[in-house]
Amino acid sequence: MDLFFIVVVLLRLSLATAVNFTQVFEWPDGMDYEWPSEASRTSALNNRTYFNPKLIQPIFMAVYETRIFLSLEKYNVGIPVTLVSLPTSSETSAPPELTPFPSWDMHNKDEYGDCNKIEEAAGLEVDAVGRLWVLDSGSENCNAKLWISDLFNNDKTKLIHRFSFGKYLADLVLDETPNGTFAYIARLYRNHIVVFSLERNQSWIVDTPGFMAYSIALSPKEEPRQLYLSHSFTNEFFSISVAALRNGIQTANPKLIGKWTRTQKYRMLMDNHGTMYIASFDENFITSWNTYQSMQEQRFLVVEGLNTVRPFTFALDSSGTFWVTEINETATKPTFRLLKAAVGAKPYYISDCQTTVPSTTTVTHINCTCEEGVRFKEANKLTEESTNFALIGLIICFIFSIVVCTYNLWLNMRLRKLQNYIRQRDAGAVEMPTVPKFFQPEMLDVEQGNRK
Repeated sequence: MDLFFIVVVLLRLSLATAVNFTQVFEWPDGMDYEWPSEASRTSALNNRTYFNPKLIQPIFMAVYETRIFLSLEKYNVGIPVTLVSLPTSSETSAPPELTPFPSWDMHNKDEYGDCNKIEEAAGLEVDAVGRLWVLDSGSENCNAKLWISDLFNNDKTKLIHRFSFGKYLADLVLDETPNGTFAYIARLYRNHIVVFSLERNQSWIVDTPGFMAYSIALSPKEEPRQLYLSHSFTNEFFSISVAALRNGIQTANPKLIGKWTRTQKYRMLMDNHGTMYIASFDENFITSWNTYQSMQEQRFLVVEGLNTVRPFTFALDSSGTFWVTEINETATKPTFRLLKAAVGAKPYYISDCQTTVPSTTTVTHINCTCEEGVRFKEANKLTEESTNFALIGLIICFIFSIVVCTYNLWLNMRLRKLQNYIRQRDAGAVEMPTVPKFFQPEMLDVEQGNRK
């Protein structure tokens, strides 16, 4: 079976697509903020309860044109700003500093309690018209909030919504439809998800009995759409109908899709071709899965030697570039790298045949006559079917080859044995054995005569 195994492996490898990542920036000494002055930085360093650079750790990412936005893990002390930006490129080799977004003044730097400022940024998303959506978990004194910054209009930032609860907001995805925009939000340690309607400026809780979502992703812009959910404490993977969420249901029973091959997932991201990118706790790689095919993860990015619980955060931009921050927590200080790769796919909320027109509250879609998404889905199904047919063909050929070889070997051995018996019979040594029906002794005698 060794030959068959090698053939199957080579076939699988030939179907894989190589992705080449390049390094954009490296922070060998850790990340730092862009401070108003050196004096303000020195003062902050002298007060480690206010600022501790070793605690900086990106948890969510969004990309728009030439800027990358990061939300940072909020600890009880040491992190004065949890929402920052940095450029996608630089004219110098020096790694850029993290610029508080939209400004220092918009952050609750000193202590929790100012409910009109950004307290604990979490999930980030840039929509189709260039608006940055920012989840803010709030604090013990303030409820969670939703901010929107108009990146198309000088970063004008508004506090859009105050939720009826506080803390534990995680990731969000955006469902932009002709009838309005919805945000679906994962909330940690709770048996529910949160739905927000931008047009109504209304949010509601959708109970998911017995299920706690940690990471979420949304299928591409093809109906019916599915909201994918990864369980907080198991490797199980679920989905919910988006149509039901839009209709305002209060309870949903997530449907089990399958189980991941390894541990729980802390980050999922979908592109507009239906490929999902997944990061796992305590793993030094990112995997991918084509959701139009059977559930099977492929290694997408592997970085050796990482020692971090959540080593990656990543995002796609509208040009088809995949961006990744890589974190390595060493014994002395954390180190960071920013990587990128062209993947030929865009974020899940962008259709290959759709343009958008900015407006103040809604997204105006101009749809063209196009079936790229359907054709891509059908092509993936055909690819999977072709692969299966090829494997079945290889198995059949392999089994047939074994049968033919075995039969030929037995036939040759039997023929030699009969010839030996004939020689011994002619010499008067033994009796003629029973000859199979498909051999005629006269034929063997003729052959012996010819040889003489």
